Parts: sequence; structure tokens; C-alpha cells
Amino acid sequence: MNPLAKELNEQIAKDSPIVLEMLSDLGKNLFMPKGIITQSAEAKEKAHKFNVTIGIATDKKGPMYLDSVYKYFNDMSAPDLFTYAPSSGKPELRKRWAEKILKDNPTLAGKQISNPVVTNALTHGLKLMGDMFLERGDTLVLPDKFWGNYRLTFVTIGGAEIATFATFNDKGGFNVEAMLEKCRETARIKGKVVVILNFPNNPSGYAPTVSEAHAIADGLVEIAEAGSKVVVITDDAYFGLFYEDDVYPESVFSLLVGRSKNLLPVKLDGATKEHFVWGFRVGFVTFGATAGGDQSGMMAALEKKLTGLIRGTISNCPHPSQSIVLKALNDPKFDEQRAEKVKIMKGRALSFKKVLADNNFSDEFVPYPFNSGYFMCLKLKNVDAEELRIYLLNQYGIGTISASSTDLRLAFSCLDEADTPELFKYIYQACKELHK
Repeated sequence: MNPLAKELNEQIAKDSPIVLEMLSDLGKNLFMPKGIITQSAEAKEKAHKFNVTIGIATDKKGPMYLDSVYKYFNDMSAPDLFTYAPSSGKPELRKRWAEKILKDNPTLAGKQISNPVVTNALTHGLKLMGDMFLERGDTLVLPDKFWGNYRLTFVTIGGAEIATFATFNDKGGFNVEAMLEKCRETARIKGKVVVILNFPNNPSGYAPTVSEAHAIADGLVEIAEAGSKVVVITDDAYFGLFYEDDVYPESVFSLLVGRSKNLLPVKLDGATKEHFVWGFRVGFVTFGATAGGDQSGMMAALEKKLTGLIRGTISNCPHPSQSIVLKALNDPKFDEQRAEKVKIMKGRALSFKKVLADNNFSDEFVPYPFNSGYFMCLKLKNVDAEELRIYLLNQYGIGTISASSTDLRLAFSCLDEADTPELFKYIYQACKELHK
């Protein structure tokens, strides 16, 4: 093992020895090398005469660039576009995103969280967490309504196994007890639980109510306090897109930080879906403290391990998109503009609810509960979802997603409210035609 990895492991063990045990073998061996990046950073600070350390081209004004590229950026400086960003991300953006997390999650007041590390959007963060905390053969607990890319990331590529539970109970809410029982079962078998909480959920568009969120957090803490190692990853890709008053308005991450020495909360989020910049690919990983005193050393060591993993795979994330996201977050009109877009999204979600409530489609399909995010799902009663998807596409020119043999996913995020009645009319009609 590299001495730098040993040093980070010792730093983690000093603050939280259980967290060290949670790491995969790869996670234990990760470190941030003191190579070109470190030496270049030192040179940037002290090399006042000549600096010939880092692999970019410069002139007397700064980084070289082509006018044919630069002309597409307004009010952006060349150093904010063309130079490399640090492997952990643009420092000012990391600081600003931490401020945003604390503002959006007031329950975190007085609790310790790490400095967010920038990833190439949230999907990249998921892969990094799989590398750090899951061995081949380890079990990942998920609801049965989960984003299909999880399977590719964690199973096909990562070699883990998925254990699912029924997402919804018979009362039309999140099945908290089924989730906790699956976690208990995994803990009994493995001694360690890794669970992803994806709220608002893709594909169902559901986020927990206030009471459900507290029950989820309290139950996971109870499992941890019983002696199991618990890693909770909150996939908050659609954070803030909440459309009903009883939805818990924070990340469940905020209810887990500092609760148990055996529970490590990790928050994954990003500008991608939250701020309507899908192609920018800017995401973040933030670690929360376990219980038991100052955890800053442990979290700093995890940041360095994560940064080393980024350095060893993609080197660093794109600088222009980080700079633009930072400028947007600092824009005084940012919150107002985002609220306008969220209002439109809410209107579209409520239009789906209204059409479903005003029409009796129940002989062919019923909606799963939804209250947030981008999507909702229909539970089909008589036809196969993939067959219906193809039929809608070929006969009516309507694109949908078959999430399973019984579930059809619809993205209200990309449909005008006025078109909602017509959409459901054709889906119902297609079901009838296929059923016959």
C-alpha cells in the first residue's frame, strides 16, 4: 500500500475507525498523489520568475486560446475557461455549493459536512461511490422502482448485487418498513449495508413525506446502532423539485449526519437537473460526519481519496461549466429565475394529476404515487409496457419509456400542460386497441 494511502487511512481511523472498515479494498488504497498537480500548485504560488510545470500553453496574457472558441463565451475570463480545474473541482464553486447545501437543508445547522468534491455530474459520483464502498459481491439495497443505469453502474461494471424492496405500500406511500427490513436482512448476511435513497425518485417521481423521511432516517440509525456498518448514499439529482406541501423539503441526508458512529451519509447532487443545465455535467459528492466528536480529519481524508480516484480516471472535470455554474449561483436573479421554472414543472405535474383524477382509466392503468421530480409511472393492467411503448411510437408518434413489463414512465417535465389530456387519451386508446 502506498504510504500516502496509509496516511489517509490512519487519519480516517483516528476520527472514525468504523468508516475505514466501510471502505472497499480500492477505497483503502486510494490516495491523492503528490506529483505534477501538487508540484504545479506549489509553483503557482512561488514561481515568480518562470513557471514551466503544467501542461498548458500560455502567452503574456494568460492561457492561449482560439478566438473561434472564445467568441462563444460572454463575460467569461480566459482563465475560467481554458485552464485545468483542480481534480477536486473549482475551489470557489465547492465553497459556494457547500453554502447552498446548508441553506437548502437547515436541519444541518451545527452539523459537520465535508467540502463538496466536483464530479462529472451525478452519474460519475455514483460510480465513484461504488468504487469506494462496494466490493464485488457486496449488496446494494434499492427500491424496485430504480433508475436502470444503477444496474449498469453497480452490477455490470462494479460487480455488486442488488437487493430490492417494494417501493410503495398499500396505503399509497413509500414503503419504509420494507426498505428497513431489506436493510436488516442485508446487515444480518453481510454485516454491512449500502443503500441508495433517490428522492425525488426516478422513475416514479415520488419523494417522502415529512413523517416518512424521519421514519427512514430513524430506522437506518437504529440498524447502525445495533452494530451494522451502514453507508447511505442520497441521490438528490432532482432535489428541490417538490410539488406538494407534505413532501419533506430537505434531503434525507440532513437527518442522518452525526447520528451514529456506524452510519456514514453521503450526498450526491448537482446542477444538472436542479438548475436545468443537463449538458454541463457538474455534480458533487459531499460526506457527512458520523457520531462522536470532530470528524473533519476523516472527511478531509475521504475528500483526498475521492480526489485521487478522479485524478486517476478522468484527471479533472470541465472548467468552463464549473465557472458558468458558479457565476449563475452568484447571480442575484438566480433563485427567482429557478423558482419560475419549478413553477412550470409543478403545473405540469398537477395537470397530470388532474387528468388522471377527472377520467376513469382504471380498467387499463393506474398511476403510482408521484409528487415531485421529472417523471411519473403508470401501472398497466392488461398490456405489456414494452409492447405499448412500441405501439404508441409507431401508431401515434408518442414516445414513452417502458420501465418494466408493467410500468410505463412518462416525463411530465417535457410536455406542455395543454397537451396532457390528449396524451392520456391516446395512451388509453392504445391500451384498448392492444387489449382487444
